[in-house]
Amino acid sequence: MKLMPHIFYSLLGVFFMTSCNPKQKQEIPVKQVESKPNIIYILADDLGYGEVGVYGQTKIETPNIDNLAKDGMIFTQHYSGAPVCAPARSVLLTGKHMGHSYIRGNDEWDSRGEKGDVWNYKKVIRDSTLEGQRPLPSETITIAKLLKESGYKTGMIGKWGLGAPQTESIPTKMGFDYFFGYNCQRQAHTYNPVHLYENEKRYHLANDTISPRTALKKGEDPFDIASYKRYDQPIYSPTVSFEKLMKFVKENKKEPFFLYWASPIPHLPLQAPKKWVDYYVNKFGDEEPYYFFEGEKKGSYFPTRYPHATYAAMVSYLDENIGKLIDYLKKEGLYDNTLIVFTSDNGPSYIGGTDSPWFKSGGPFDSEYGKGKGFLHEGGIRVPMIASWPKKIKKGTKTDHISAFWDVMPTLTDVVGMDSPRSTDGISFYNIMTNNGEQSTHPYLYWEYPEYGGQAAVRIDNWKIIWKDIKKGNKEIELYNLNQDIEERNDIAKNHPEVIEKLFKIIQNEHTTPQIERFKMDAIEEVYNRK
Repeated sequence: MKLMPHIFYSLLGVFFMTSCNPKQKQEIPVKQVESKPNIIYILADDLGYGEVGVYGQTKIETPNIDNLAKDGMIFTQHYSGAPVCAPARSVLLTGKHMGHSYIRGNDEWDSRGEKGDVWNYKKVIRDSTLEGQRPLPSETITIAKLLKESGYKTGMIGKWGLGAPQTESIPTKMGFDYFFGYNCQRQAHTYNPVHLYENEKRYHLANDTISPRTALKKGEDPFDIASYKRYDQPIYSPTVSFEKLMKFVKENKKEPFFLYWASPIPHLPLQAPKKWVDYYVNKFGDEEPYYFFEGEKKGSYFPTRYPHATYAAMVSYLDENIGKLIDYLKKEGLYDNTLIVFTSDNGPSYIGGTDSPWFKSGGPFDSEYGKGKGFLHEGGIRVPMIASWPKKIKKGTKTDHISAFWDVMPTLTDVVGMDSPRSTDGISFYNIMTNNGEQSTHPYLYWEYPEYGGQAAVRIDNWKIIWKDIKKGNKEIELYNLNQDIEERNDIAKNHPEVIEKLFKIIQNEHTTPQIERFKMDAIEEVYNRK
């Protein structure tokens, strides 16, 4: 469907004054809690909607995540804030969707302007000023700052991706009392790094400097496991990170704590503990390796002898550690009053040896290139979410309530009994989660994303509107009825011009001009400036 002329905008005012203006939505009060629970928010990385058992996965075993669902509530229509890492995390932590977020894409920011060096793994090891992504403004309100203000001890384990070591936008300056993990997303392109960060200092690991994209040498046999020996370094970062995580929980078990566990698993590269790889090699049988040789242009991350087995091993290793954490909470009598949320930052990847079609990683959604990670189709942004809180959430429940990352901030402030900032775009899902009366709903959900050609999308009831390749001059807008076409294969825009028209008014309501030039899309700005 082609962009509608400017004359259509005047016809839409009455509709949007009543049904699509978030300022007019009814806010339903929530009940204040009697005691503050512990809060553990587990964010997997690139985990598809269908990659855990309770969401339909049959090849990868996730018994502990599945048990968490049995103890709590499954959300079937929960959405990420963006289809890639940094902007999704920004939306989550700030409660602002992509029309308002400061960070709207992955920005490999370089404080010294030496483009190219930031991707040189060995140079970054020697020079910490080359680490990090675009930083958030220092005054940014985050979930961690709010919960700390409410008396919580706050900790983060895993991947940050929203700043750089020398900036004000690091976890310990954004509300977290304790941080351990990767400051920089690029450094997380190996699970055997030579350093992580503990708070504001590098934490050195006894690994060698094997750069991502290190290829097999000419003449090495890709079917011989010995050819991959150089990639097996002694320290696996998720293992030492989990040890630090458990230390944080044990040290703060007598006071309410908030733990943001932003695990890099199962984001590439394919690297996992041998125990779990062997388990899946035995289960799946032999398979074709993922490899590339020195001098070849193709290939990414690291070669892997058993890609299917290794990918499954990563997910099951994360599941195993979730089980260990839950066992400890139960042992200490903390589990019943701990809210645990498990979800993913976006849909599954399509490179580096991953094979989402084989695993059916997207569940009911397409998840290959163009439909999964990096794109605003359902496979890129609809994610699994499980919430368990035995004291408040009924066991074995499921909801079709439509929610998104920007709803997490108001939900958690309701959980702890404090007001959420007026700046948030979210609506608390506390009521649906705890069966505490009528639940407020969004008239629509809005995304914009300046990468992969530039995209915008809207979910209105069962309609999904997608505008792709905006930066390439595309004027065709797609429309899908998710009730009838969950895979988004049958574009029916020509049959429903009245639905397409709504996109433009929503852009005018929800977009603000990005402060960062690289996040701007001229066609979006044109629509926005016509209001």
